[in-house]
Amino acid sequence: MFYKFDFRTYSRKFVTPLNTSHGVWESRNGLIIRLRDETGKVGWGEIAPISWFGSETIKEAISFCRKLPQTITENIIFTIPDELPACQFGFESARETIIKNHFFASESSSNITSSILLPAGRAALHQWRNIWEYGSHSFKWKIGVYPFAEEIFIFDLLAGELPAFTKLRLDANAGLSYGEAEIWLRKCDEINKNDDIDLKIEFIEQPLAVNQFSEMLELSRIYNTKIALDESVATLEQLESCYQQGWRGIFVIKAGIVGSPSRLRQFCLNHEVDTVFSSVFETNIGREAALSLATELSSQKRAVGFGVNHFFADDEQTCLENLWKETSSIS
Repeated sequence: MFYKFDFRTYSRKFVTPLNTSHGVWESRNGLIIRLRDETGKVGWGEIAPISWFGSETIKEAISFCRKLPQTITENIIFTIPDELPACQFGFESARETIIKNHFFASESSSNITSSILLPAGRAALHQWRNIWEYGSHSFKWKIGVYPFAEEIFIFDLLAGELPAFTKLRLDANAGLSYGEAEIWLRKCDEINKNDDIDLKIEFIEQPLAVNQFSEMLELSRIYNTKIALDESVATLEQLESCYQQGWRGIFVIKAGIVGSPSRLRQFCLNHEVDTVFSSVFETNIGREAALSLATELSSQKRAVGFGVNHFFADDEQTCLENLWKETSSIS
C-alpha cells in the first residue's frame, strides 16, 4: 500500500504557562500529518513530542518528516525507529484512520470519563468549582512544584473544600524526595481510611525520579494509596521493562509519545495491566486516536487524563483548519 504524505507544524500557546517539576511550559508545538491512499481516502495523525518525558524532540520529528519522500509505504511506517516514539504513534494512527475508513471519534470513546487537570499551587482552590459545574468529579493536581510545606498546606485546604465523592490524583512529575513521598502517602492513607471524609485520593503519580524505580516499588508495598508510574513508563521499552521488574501498580500511558499503537495493543492484551491513558496536550487528532486505544485497552475503566483543553488560549478547530487552507475541516 502506498500513501501520499504531507505534514504541517503548529504552535498553541497556553492561557498561562504551565508549571511542573520539569520547568515552565509556555506553548505546545507539534505536527499534523496527512496520508492519502491510492483510492483517495485520507488519514490524519499527530506527532506531539515531549522530549523531557523521553520522546524525540520537536526538531527531530520535523527533521524525520522532511527527509521522507512524498509517497511512503507501510514498510516505512512500521520501521520508524524506537527513538522516534511520537512519530510512530502519529503515522500508525493516520494509517488506522484510513484502514477503518473513519476518524477515531466514536460512541465508546466519547462516553469515557475524564479527570480534569487543576493548576498547580493555590490556583487550584479557585478553579475546581468552575470545573465541578460541568459534571467532572475527578481531578488531578500537580505537586512537587512549589515548596513542600506550602503544598501540604494548600492540599489540606483543597481536601477540606472538595465535595463528597470526589476523586483526586496527585501528580508529582518525579519531583519528590523519598521522605516527602512518604509524608504524602501517609497523609493520603489517612484520608482514604477516614470514613468521615468522602474525598478519596485515587493515586500519587510518579512521586520519585525514573532512576528510583526500586524505591517506588518499595513504597507501593508499604502504603495503601496506589502509586502510578508515568515518566518511568513513557515509552514502550520502559513500560515493558517496569512490568518485567515486577511493577503491578498503575501504568500511566501517554499514547501520543509511548510509541507504536500496534505494539502497545499487543502488550496490553498479553498482560493484565492497570492503565490510565493520559494526554500530552495534543489536538483532537491525537486525542481521538489515544481515546480509541483507551476504550479498547483500559481494563479497570479508570477516568482518562484528557481534561486539559481549558489550558489553551486559542480555538483548536480554527488552529487545525488554518494548517490546510484548502479544507474546511480536517475531521
